[in-house]
Amino acid sequence: MKSSNKPRVIQSYEKLSQEIQEQIKLYYPEGYMDNLIEFRNHKNELVSALPFETEDKIYMVRMSVRKAQELIEDDDDFDDDGNLLDSKKESYEDKYSDSDSDFLMADDDEEVDNIADDDDDMDDE
Repeated sequence: MKSSNKPRVIQSYEKLSQEIQEQIKLYYPEGYMDNLIEFRNHKNELVSALPFETEDKIYMVRMSVRKAQELIEDDDDFDDDGNLLDSKKESYEDKYSDSDSDFLMADDDEEVDNIADDDDDMDDE
């Protein structure tokens, strides 16, 4: 199992910076729904989230399946089939190819304990 000393945070998609949102779109160009995972947070509550790892942090982006669908449907960067538009993909690839903010993906079997929850509101979307 891979171990990491990176800070782990739970945060809602809306509270992420635009840069992180764009990198997530680039990493998940076919939408978020099929990549959601579930785990228990520090309060032993079941949380649904989209994992996303940057050079500095491991994000667990809080979202339900319904929220994942809504984000893609309401985002003009995605087509009617839920795929990132080629023009946007190229734009984001150009924007982040020379960036120090390279993003990585956490292993699927990596444990997600000791995660700080940066969301003030813990209610599901």
